Amino acid sequence: MTFNSWEFLIFFPIVACLYFVLPKKCRMPLLLIASYYFYMFYEAELILLILSTTAISYLASVMIERSERRGVRRFWLILTLAVSLGILFFFKYFAFLFESIVSIGELFGLEAPRLVLELVLPVGISFYTFQTLSYVIDVYRGNIRAERNFFYYALFVSFFPQLVAGPIERPENLLPQLRRENKFEWDNFVRGGQYMLLGFFKKICVADALSVYVDAVYNNPEGASSLGIVIATVLFSVQIYCDFSGYTDIATGCARIMGIKLMKNFDHPYSATTVKDFWARWHISLSGWFRDYLYIPLGGNRRGRVRRYFNVFLVFLLSGLWHGASFTYVVWGALHGVFRMVGDLTAAPRARLLERIGRSPDSTAVVLTRRVITFTLVTFSWLFFRAGSLSCAGVLLSALVTDRTGLGATLSYMGLGGVEIALTVLSVFTLVLLDRMLVYDGEETDGADVLTRGGSPVIFTLLIAAVWVLLLSRGQDSSFIYFQF
Repeated sequence: MTFNSWEFLIFFPIVACLYFVLPKKCRMPLLLIASYYFYMFYEAELILLILSTTAISYLASVMIERSERRGVRRFWLILTLAVSLGILFFFKYFAFLFESIVSIGELFGLEAPRLVLELVLPVGISFYTFQTLSYVIDVYRGNIRAERNFFYYALFVSFFPQLVAGPIERPENLLPQLRRENKFEWDNFVRGGQYMLLGFFKKICVADALSVYVDAVYNNPEGASSLGIVIATVLFSVQIYCDFSGYTDIATGCARIMGIKLMKNFDHPYSATTVKDFWARWHISLSGWFRDYLYIPLGGNRRGRVRRYFNVFLVFLLSGLWHGASFTYVVWGALHGVFRMVGDLTAAPRARLLERIGRSPDSTAVVLTRRVITFTLVTFSWLFFRAGSLSCAGVLLSALVTDRTGLGATLSYMGLGGVEIALTVLSVFTLVLLDRMLVYDGEETDGADVLTRGGSPVIFTLLIAAVWVLLLSRGQDSSFIYFQF
């Protein structure tokens, strides 16, 4: 089920109430059953993949910890990597790789039969696969002890708030909290409700609303105008942020109500002053995963500049491929790798230029300029991320530099009238206020401060109710963008 659905409106309050009513020994079974039930709403039979990945990684971690022989420990690590990544590869990348090989062969006059595979991409497979891999690798490195209770470990893998689209949790953060006896606390309820309120607002009032105007351009690239592409791509920047961070906020809020704190996954990414800074703020759990389990093991920045740039570029290529089996995602990742390398190479000359003209790097004008440049680069890369294919991206890029359609015709084509523009501006303005005031203004505050910032309990309850009414009045639930990854 999705967060923005009738089913979840009934499901979560029941689970949360039972969680606090039942004795401690019943809470883990409750959450595990609820998590599997939550996932099985998508494709019931695909629960077997989670169970398989869970069982293999659990067994491997126990065997790694028991053995003192390096070869045995390495065998179980490699086995887990091979099985988990093999499952991920088969369902997500096999058809893409086969079609790519066939297409390359046809360029050289080689013919091969087209393979028709109608595989259902398991929802959230990239997220829970990476979560299990980080666990086994950490046990192998000796950073954590293996969890001996299979059911607690299974809950760590499948915990329903963050199962489908993250954040990609680390065992040292989540596992101890699942074992802890969390009592109902008013502060957690209010703080969790604030996260959920913000998340629902981002998803329903901003992301879903903007998707209509974005789709008008990207679903019909041949009819797109230059100005329309610019507007739609900027709107998509807002849409994907609200869609993805909205999911994270709802997940964080659900867990927080039950006294469980998930890791932070977003930190005002469009306030970034460099592309490197952007990735320290966007999808933090994935960035951290690639840093700890790929970039640093490859040598990080310890083996010279050339090797460092190679590592950076490879990480971004794989990050793009992690998002989907398409060359558009590979190009998107490659662009960010190039942006990172160019930013690093030009850092010293830019610093000298500022010194020469007598400007402080921390001055308002310089910081604002850097933010605008970073947002422009990131937004340009979103064009490839959103485009349905490389050919679609090519059509859009061509129109971007050749079309001269006016503003009025462009807005009419996108369905942006005066009312729609006003509502869009109001939604984004409200988003900025909520994003800064409700949640991120202080991660840990006392109850009085929470109520001061969030409003009285009555107003807070009415706001939650209003969001739900808005949700249900739409008569449909829309999927989150990152469910496809």
